[in-house]
Order: sequence, then C-alpha cells, then structure tokens
Amino acid sequence: MSITNTLPKSTRRRETDWRLFLRLAPYARRHFKLLTVSMLLLVPIAIGNAAQPLLIGQAISLIRNEPSTYAFFKRGTLMEGLQIIEGAFLVTVLIQLLLRGFQGYLVQKVGQNITAEIRQDLFHHVTSLAVRYFDRTPVGKLITRLTSDVEALGDVFSTGAIGILADALSMLVIASFMFTVQWQLALMLILTLIPIGALIIYFQQQFRKANYKAREELSVLNSQLQENITGINVVQLFRREKFNAKLYRQSNNSYVKEVDRTIFFDSSVSATLEWISLIAISGVLWLGGWLLLKQQLTFAILSTFILYAQRLFDPLQQFAEKFTVIQAGFTAIERVSDILDEPIEIRDKGSRHLSGFEFGYIDEIVNNDEHQVTAKRGEIRFEHVWFAYKDNDYVIKDLDFVIQPGEKIALVGPTGAGKSTIIRLLCRLYEPTQGRILIDGIDIRDVPQAELRRYMAVILQDGFIFAGDVKGNISLGDGYTIEEVQRAAEKTNVAEFIEQLPQNYHTQLRERGTNLSSGQKQLLAFARAAIRDPQVLVLDEATASLDVGTEALVQKALDELLIERTAIIIAHRLSTIRNVDRIFVLKRGELIEQGSHEQLIEQGGLYATLHNLQMLGS
Repeated sequence: MSITNTLPKSTRRRETDWRLFLRLAPYARRHFKLLTVSMLLLVPIAIGNAAQPLLIGQAISLIRNEPSTYAFFKRGTLMEGLQIIEGAFLVTVLIQLLLRGFQGYLVQKVGQNITAEIRQDLFHHVTSLAVRYFDRTPVGKLITRLTSDVEALGDVFSTGAIGILADALSMLVIASFMFTVQWQLALMLILTLIPIGALIIYFQQQFRKANYKAREELSVLNSQLQENITGINVVQLFRREKFNAKLYRQSNNSYVKEVDRTIFFDSSVSATLEWISLIAISGVLWLGGWLLLKQQLTFAILSTFILYAQRLFDPLQQFAEKFTVIQAGFTAIERVSDILDEPIEIRDKGSRHLSGFEFGYIDEIVNNDEHQVTAKRGEIRFEHVWFAYKDNDYVIKDLDFVIQPGEKIALVGPTGAGKSTIIRLLCRLYEPTQGRILIDGIDIRDVPQAELRRYMAVILQDGFIFAGDVKGNISLGDGYTIEEVQRAAEKTNVAEFIEQLPQNYHTQLRERGTNLSSGQKQLLAFARAAIRDPQVLVLDEATASLDVGTEALVQKALDELLIERTAIIIAHRLSTIRNVDRIFVLKRGELIEQGSHEQLIEQGGLYATLHNLQMLGS
C-alpha cells in the first residue's frame, strides 16, 4: 500500500499539484512516443510565432531605410528585400497552420486514450471493492466520478499540461527574441509578469477550492437524481414529487452557487490579464517613445515590441485558461484517487494491491499455489464466526456448525436474526470479524473468489436482470451455448415461459427487467443457477415471487436440482421447509436451536412459537 493510502483524505487533498500530476505518469508512459512527437512540434511552432513580429518590424525598417534593418534583407533592391521577408513570413504561417493542427490532433488523441484507460481502471476497481463500500457510498457519487470527473481528468493532458507547455515555450522564445532586439523594453515587459504570476496563483487557488466544492455538490445532485429514478414507483405512489422536487431544488441551488464562485475566479484571471496587457502595451509606447525621441530606438523596433507585447500576453491569457482546466483536472484527480485508493478489502491470497493510479498499470498477480475446490463434496463449516457491519455491533455471534455434503439446511428466525448475513459471509461478500468458514475443509480465504462463486449458486428473492437478451441473462457472459441454456431452462421448468416471449431466448430485456413480471425474473434466476451445476445451492426466499402454479413447477424442478447437492434455504413460510434435513433457528445472530421440523416442534422453543403463529394466521 502506498503512503498516500494511509493518509486521511483532508491530508491527501493538500498534496502539491506536482505530486498529483505525477500520479498520471503511468498512463503518460504508455503514450510516450506520441507525447514526445507532440512536444517536439512545439519548438518550430513557437519559433514561427515569435519570428513574425520581427519580420514585420524588418519590413518597416527596410521601407524606412532604418539602421536596424538586417544586412540579409539589404542585399538587393527594396522590392527584393520585401519579397524575401514576405516569403519568410509565409513559411512561418504555413508552419503554424500545418504543425499546430497536427500537434493538436496528437494531444487530443493522447488525452482521449488516457481518459478511456482511467475510466476502465476505475470501473474495474469499483467492481472489485467489497459490498461494504457500496453500503456507505451513494451510487450518484460513483457515477459522477466515473463520468464528469474522469473527463476533467483527461483534459489535464489533452488541453492543460501540453497546452501550458506550449504557451510557456512560446513566451520563452518570444522573450529570447525580444532581448536580442532591445533589452530595455524586453526587461520592462518581463517585469510585468511578476505581479501577473502572483495574481494568477492566488485566483487559481481559490478556483481550486470552489471547484472541489462544486463537484461535491454535483455528486449530491446526481445521487438524488439516481435515487428518485430508481424509486420512481414509491415517489409517485406516496405523492412525494413536490417534496423531492424541493430537496432537489435546494441541492441544485447549492451546486449553482459553487459553480458561480468558480466562474468568478476564472473571470477574475481573464480580466486581470486584460488590464495588465493594456498597461504593458502602454508602457512599451511610453518607454519606446522616450527612447525614440532620444534616437536610441528606431520606429521599426518600437512597432516590433508593440506586436511582441500582444504576442507575449496572448499565450499568457491562454496559459491562465488552461491553468483553470488543470486545476479542475487536479480536483478530479483528488476525487478519483479517493476511490482508487480505497483498499480492496476482499482479495485472493497472493494478489498485490496497487493503489491509486498505479492500479491500471500492472495487472493483479495471483499465485498459482492457491487452493482450488476440486473435490466437490459440499461440506460447509463455520468455526466460531463473529461478524459486525460496523465497530463492535455484532450481527453474527459465535456461529459454530457443520453442514454435511448433500445436506439440506433451512435458516429460520425473525427479521434481523442474521440469515442473509450468513449467506453473504459464505459467498465472501464480507469477511468474518472473527473465526473462519471452510468448504470441504479449505478456508474460503484460501480459495480464489471466482472458483468459490462457481462452486455455489445463490438465488435471491429479487432476481436482478441486466439489459440484454434472455440467453445473456442466463449465461451472464460465461460462454454457454444456446443448447446448454435451453437444457438449463427445461431442467428448471422455465422453458415454457421463455418460449412464450416474442423472440424466445433472443428477446431483448430492458434495464432491471421492467418488461418482465417479478415471477418471470425469478424464473430466469433459477435457470441461471442450474446452468452452472453448483455443488452448493443457496435459496433466499427464492419462490416468494411465484404464483402457486408456477411455484409447484419450480419446486418439482428444485427437488431434482437439489439431488446430491448441499442446500441452504432461507424461508419465512415454515410450511415450505418441512422436508429439509435440519433447521437452524437464529435469534439476534446466535444459533439457539437446530434439528428437524418434528424435533423442534417437540422442543417447544422459538421455532415452535413461530410455527404456531403462522398456523394461527393461516
């Protein structure tokens, strides 16, 4: 883990701009050749730009026959000298037209490639984080950082860094030309840059702070938008439109307020430069006029310096604008770093954690000697497992039990007893706070996560559907053939439902399966589990969304699917679990009873009470 990982966020935000910029270095190294070519092209562009005022001054000097005319242009007649100057001026214009366009294309290409790579690495990192991170992080915040923040970050290269280098080089070349022509005027113009630099630094610091707050407000805005769209049914059913609109308006106003501050500081830089550039030109006219009257300066040189004053402040103006882009990019680096520096809590043994922007540069390495679940028997063992979502507020307390291969177990208990948490721990979505979990005698922390999750299949109460066709939602990108998908559907008695769809297995499903009923989505979840032929099958209220007729069909398929497989069933309807081998009764994270249905009824404990209450209710 890098040093920056161990620092609090407030400390990391105070990192220098240079250190923040260096965090992009791994991505820049991938495009070293293109960056080198684009930077080399800056030299002839800068020379061509700086030579033009000098050539115009020489033309004036030649026409007025002043002593400041270079001997090279005096070798022939006046017309020949002017033609040479015009030819040289045309060359500088062509250099700028051709090379500037090509150089701009290369820089934009590099910027877009870097943006795409950072976005890809950020997505990969986010999807590798533990579920615990998503429990505390709003989705809108992640969306903002994956979209607008990454775009701003890519502009650091495409518009900011190379652009600032180009402007700085242009100013340096112009300054060199000025000193070769007349050092007093050159010195006066250079001295005006000192107060400009101080003002730009101040305004950019203020802009940086305002920009960070604006992006935080944008995250809040996107979070509210995402929440309202996702929960639109509840919003409309409970008539929360006006109330939610009021909350959104408040967040929107806060965002606009912070954006206005960024606009103020950005505009302040431009206005300051406009005034100082006018003062500088006035200074050239005053000092140049005084030297001209003393015959220490020619009219041609004065004209050259007036043009140089304009050219010197043009890149400075652009420099300030690009500096604003870079400050926005640095803000984006800080915000994206907060995610990329988030440690991957659950990882395979032997994998190396790559923090920050190093993440995408080197792939994670997994040792070849990791345990793999090869002898698929299906034994599950919890050894004194404790778990807390936060601090010491334990929701699982000293669970210690063994599920034999092929055994069917039901988890029963009131809401909040820890049933779903046990499943999350078994699937390694969370790590136990204390104790360990073993499958077939192997600690699940020693098993690669991909192997562990191939070993078991989980059917949740609410089956999630991705945008795509039916076949893709069953195979989930694992490369199963259409024949294998059809066999899995037939095995779970859901083929009839699929064949009634407009295009059968190729029917396009909308995001979250909004063109399917809850029961139909659940049927696809059964086929999704069956095709993977798991050794352990977990059912979390899996048939709750099905009607009586469909549930009977699926139950028949489940009876066949569960043969020679270990099964863990979470059920609130106790009538559906009478035929399991054992029932675990949980209360406040503790295993207080276990046994068959008949044994627990005879004990007269919590299970018997729950059973009698359900029977009374029915």
